[in-house]
Amino acid sequence: MRRFVLYLLAVIGGSALGLGSALWMAGLWPAGRNMAFGNVDVGGWRSDFATGSEAADPYTRARVARHGLLALAKTEAVYFTRATDDAGAPLREACTYRLTGGAMPAGWWSVTLYDGQSMLPANSDNALSVNAQSFGDGAWTAVIAPSRPAGGEAWISSRSAGNFDLTLRLYMPTPALLAKPGATLVPPRVERLSCEGG
Repeated sequence: MRRFVLYLLAVIGGSALGLGSALWMAGLWPAGRNMAFGNVDVGGWRSDFATGSEAADPYTRARVARHGLLALAKTEAVYFTRATDDAGAPLREACTYRLTGGAMPAGWWSVTLYDGQSMLPANSDNALSVNAQSFGDGAWTAVIAPSRPAGGEAWISSRSAGNFDLTLRLYMPTPALLAKPGATLVPPRVERLSCEGG
């Protein structure tokens, strides 16, 4: 009887550990955990170049499915995710941010905002992304805020986003980016300008 109880406890413990680690690695638990993942980190923007490849392990595939990435091979597109501002604080709907960048080592790029559930926020502002088509090849700036800025700047709406993250998509990345991302990519900066309540 004692041996049976020990076996039962081992099975229960192993199942709990396996399920918990799978949910953790897939970004499903705990609720609200940000989806920035990967072994490539450039200025706080994280990526996993195995995304979209046959080499991607089951955990990477689960994170990709959960985050809703198109998951092309890295020669076609790479994805960088960020959930904090330049000071390391979580990105929040209650704050206003300045997003600044320049030319990207890719044929085309975009930055899109996703809420804490890895979904597009449920608002009707039609302003959840900026891309290369709007700015060309030079320096660019956008404001991230829950309401449209008065100055007419490019705007990404964070209304109804709660805690959110940003995904930088680089389509047709240069060979240099794939070989040495840290030396090639100058990622967008995310500067917090103000927050409601102080």
